[in-house]
Amino acid sequence: MLTQSLLVVMCTLFLLGVPIAVSIGLAAIFGIQVLGAINPVIIGQQLYVVLDKFPLVAIPFFILAGNLMDTGGISRRLIDVARAMVGRTQGGLAATCVVACMIFAAVSGSSTATTFAIGAIMIPALERAGYPKPWAAALQATSAELGVIIPPSIPLILFGVAADVSIGELFIAGFGPGLLIGFVLIGYVLVWARLTGHGKADALEGVSPLPAFRRATFALLMPVVVLGGIYGGVFTPTEASAIAVVYALAIGMFVHRELGWRDLGPVLRKSVISSVVILFIIAWAGLFAFIINREGVPAAIGAWMLTVIDSPVTFLLVVNLVLFVIGMFIEGSAAIIVLAPILVPVAIRYGIDPVHFGIVMVVNLAIGFITPPFGVNLFAACAVARIPLQRIVKPIVAFIGVVLACLLLITYIPPIPLALRDWVYR
Repeated sequence: MLTQSLLVVMCTLFLLGVPIAVSIGLAAIFGIQVLGAINPVIIGQQLYVVLDKFPLVAIPFFILAGNLMDTGGISRRLIDVARAMVGRTQGGLAATCVVACMIFAAVSGSSTATTFAIGAIMIPALERAGYPKPWAAALQATSAELGVIIPPSIPLILFGVAADVSIGELFIAGFGPGLLIGFVLIGYVLVWARLTGHGKADALEGVSPLPAFRRATFALLMPVVVLGGIYGGVFTPTEASAIAVVYALAIGMFVHRELGWRDLGPVLRKSVISSVVILFIIAWAGLFAFIINREGVPAAIGAWMLTVIDSPVTFLLVVNLVLFVIGMFIEGSAAIIVLAPILVPVAIRYGIDPVHFGIVMVVNLAIGFITPPFGVNLFAACAVARIPLQRIVKPIVAFIGVVLACLLLITYIPPIPLALRDWVYR
């Protein structure tokens, strides 16, 4: 009875347009105060317990590192490198957008930060080159979702905390799916450019590789330092986030000299706001998940699924369908905190590796970032391109189809995420 009441209250608030975190929090408080199921003291206690986890420290640090990279000129240099790699062909500028997001994602950990940092440069460049602005915005929104798949990734950190799964293993398992989606997107945009006749002048405006790589030497070393330190056992993923901040600050201020003392205030303010929004969602979603777990919902769902679903293949298909719908309406961080503790034990009972399941869950919810009506990347890309959301809906459909095809491969071919993990950890 309590669980049904919580869900009814939460869904009603969603429909009324109440923000996600507030809806989840009010539903949890309703269950505790109005129904009197739990001592109200548990509210403050549980909010503290949810946030009192060392790996969560990485979230504000990676957000700050991404903003420092953007302001300090690192993102522009990474775009030049990407253009030198794939820009000398028809459609090369569009492919550059994907590659630049892949490189930027290897440090920022955030799809929204990637959308603003890379999109602010790439969307105007694509428009000047003759690409339709809505298509360019859709491409940027889709490419930026690689920021939550290629490590370091904030959603992977959240999944590791919520499901008690190794964050290091999740990080290294994210490389295969991230590269797969990136390369498939590159192939799609190159074929699209050939079929539609766009991007014929891209090859004439390519960037010389040697100067581009020379200017971006320190920018390219950043993911090497951060990720190399994690997998070399020098520091933990959480410590790596602080290293990323120090590195981005030093390069922006003393090497590129594009980041000044006056820039630090706005950068810190933007980073604090972004961090607080995410942590606010995590806190209330954690309280909601605590109540559901206390009521025995995960065990009940697991027992029901085992009686209805007879194979891991069907289970994964059902989970993907459910997550796809949920991702359209609920912010990914909240969905992970609430659903991971429920679904992971069930997945394990079906013999599914929790790391594999975590990657499937994060990739699926990442699609929610580009799915109307509440896709956060769509709003960010439209803000950068200065177009209404309605104009991006048509071109985004094809990109969603491409990523969904990749999701099916990741779901049913476990070596895509697990091969590298097994090689490193086993």
